[in-house]
Amino acid sequence: MSREDIDKVGVRNRLQVRREPYWGPPVERGLYVGFRRLSLGGNWVARFRTEDGKQVYQSLGPASAEHDYESAKREARRWRKTVDAGVQADRLVTVADVCRDYTAAIEAEGRTRAAVDARKRFDRIVYADPIGKVRADKLTQRHLEAWALRMEAGEMTGRKKALPSRATLNRNLTTLKAALNRAVSRREIPQDRAIEWGAIKPHKGAGVRRERYLDKAQRRALLEAMPCDLRALAECVALTGCRPGDPAAMLRKDWDARHGLATFTTKTGARTVPVSPPARSLFDRLAKSKLPGAPMFTNGDAAWTPQAWAPQVKAAAARAELPSDVVLYTLRHAWITDAIIGGLDPVTVARLTGTSLEMISKHYGHLAQDAARDKLASLAFL
Repeated sequence: MSREDIDKVGVRNRLQVRREPYWGPPVERGLYVGFRRLSLGGNWVARFRTEDGKQVYQSLGPASAEHDYESAKREARRWRKTVDAGVQADRLVTVADVCRDYTAAIEAEGRTRAAVDARKRFDRIVYADPIGKVRADKLTQRHLEAWALRMEAGEMTGRKKALPSRATLNRNLTTLKAALNRAVSRREIPQDRAIEWGAIKPHKGAGVRRERYLDKAQRRALLEAMPCDLRALAECVALTGCRPGDPAAMLRKDWDARHGLATFTTKTGARTVPVSPPARSLFDRLAKSKLPGAPMFTNGDAAWTPQAWAPQVKAAAARAELPSDVVLYTLRHAWITDAIIGGLDPVTVARLTGTSLEMISKHYGHLAQDAARDKLASLAFL
């Protein structure tokens, strides 16, 4: 049978079932597309002879009306380019595999905080999502657009009442792109695939400085408008600058009353920090009569979640006649702002609040400069 005949559906249907593919004419020098006849339908296969004379093969998937001979030839050409580029075609990795490799790599570099953050992000947005099972070398813009829509809708975490912010969405996208780009640099994904995620752009304006600031009178008014359990949670944020999720996960054993040290174990891993006298009084009061494994902060008899505290904070802000964009995170912003204006150095602020110096510099660097300028004005060097 002539090689040209496998491009015809009728001819392919009459072929005998066998393991060895029926090969067509050369697509390019050394490159062929074949058809492996099965009892039902068949699959396209590519064959290529490398410069060192080695014969390599690649399955191109089932033949169909959409995946015809011409489509198979185009895919074979793309595959041949990956072979020439040294891509490890025999290691078919999924998006989840790529993300795990990336996390392990940055942890091996000593970037523990970044590794913990990436692992927790991938747990939420990749490993539990359909995109994690997609072969990385088959990832398309459509896959990523659908993934972004699911993320924006809160489908990955079930937090549809407390949707992720645009800044969070951008950080998620940036982290995934970093993992994919690393796989490209290691020749595990063809370089031409990078155009697929390069087409997905971050939300504009999401990385601007946090501007909503509540003065002390406004903060007190907000706290006074809150029910008891919510107020305790909010006071912790206002007095320590922690993230709202930190006290929500805190247990009685995480408070060292003797030394005035609080341990927070979320987001970027455990950190133990000293607290101010007002925060110490709060923790001492909440710790009374609690067993070591008991939660320090509760919503009645339940654990605090963003879905639970977000609407209550909004309602309290309305009762206190505060702007509608006030959230629990606003209290963290106010603490960091006051700490920097008060002269606390950015390195210490970053350590106490569990963030990076880079983020402090990005969002609060202008305040640090103003504080330094005021401090310099009061010093005499000559």
